[in-house]
Amino acid sequence: MDLLISPLSPTPPSNRWWSEKTTVVVTGANKGIGFAVVKRLLELGLTVVLTARNAENGNLAADSLRRIGFQNVHFCCLDISDPSSISAFVSWFRLNFGILDILVNNAAVSFNAIDDNSIKQPETIIKTNFYGAKLLTEALLPLFRRSVSVSRILNISSRLGSLNKLRNPSVRQTLENEDLTDEEIDATVTQFLEDVSSGTWEEQGWPANWSDYAVSKMALNAYSRVLARRYDGKKLSVNCFCPGFTRTSMTDGQGTHTAEEAAATVANLVLLPPEKLTSGKFFMCVEAKKMVSKL
Repeated sequence: MDLLISPLSPTPPSNRWWSEKTTVVVTGANKGIGFAVVKRLLELGLTVVLTARNAENGNLAADSLRRIGFQNVHFCCLDISDPSSISAFVSWFRLNFGILDILVNNAAVSFNAIDDNSIKQPETIIKTNFYGAKLLTEALLPLFRRSVSVSRILNISSRLGSLNKLRNPSVRQTLENEDLTDEEIDATVTQFLEDVSSGTWEEQGWPANWSDYAVSKMALNAYSRVLARRYDGKKLSVNCFCPGFTRTSMTDGQGTHTAEEAAATVANLVLLPPEKLTSGKFFMCVEAKKMVSKL
């Protein structure tokens, strides 16, 4: 189910349940939407772990925030495409914090220009955008605080990963199944990569635009629903969010709104009061004037 919310609201929920002890991890956060999310959450008084795969860039980003007065920002190097890096990060987090309240899976890659629909390095894109986020999430699950409040996972996704982009009815039926399993998602991704390898991906009905990126986000959306079902009633909320056409390096600076505007919406989503929190949803941004809030 797609829920439309405004990307421009700067006001967080009025029912403030969080504190300085509330800990957030944001991946891919040395620039763009990730960096803006870290800054916004720091402004709202949370403790944030900024991660990036490049240590120099990550340290520079964290230092820039400390210089303007944010002392509750911490940096740790994390390459979500590398299982050993995930393992090292989780060990570091467990040692330094122990408990996690919010995870924003923002890190992602794409190798296409805006007007380029060719497939480039599909294995890398799938490994990072889907499996990387999944492996990190699974590794952090035991550390989520679920004793008092509801912990939250927000996966930054894309409308390109919507099932209506699929022209293959069999694959769409599989992913729409309410009893979808991890194994079926993995099999779907494997089939896509095989079709790419054989040059038959177009005739097999995969998404026409940014196909490898779209399938990676489609798999992430599906995994999010499976995880939400697994933790239903167990004080862990799992949702996806499409920030819309945002001006970042991935879009070559093109877009209808800024990373800061997208980050304001991310903050509103992950800081919803427990009584308004949903799970297993896909939140989609469209232009502000067309917004209808259903929260």
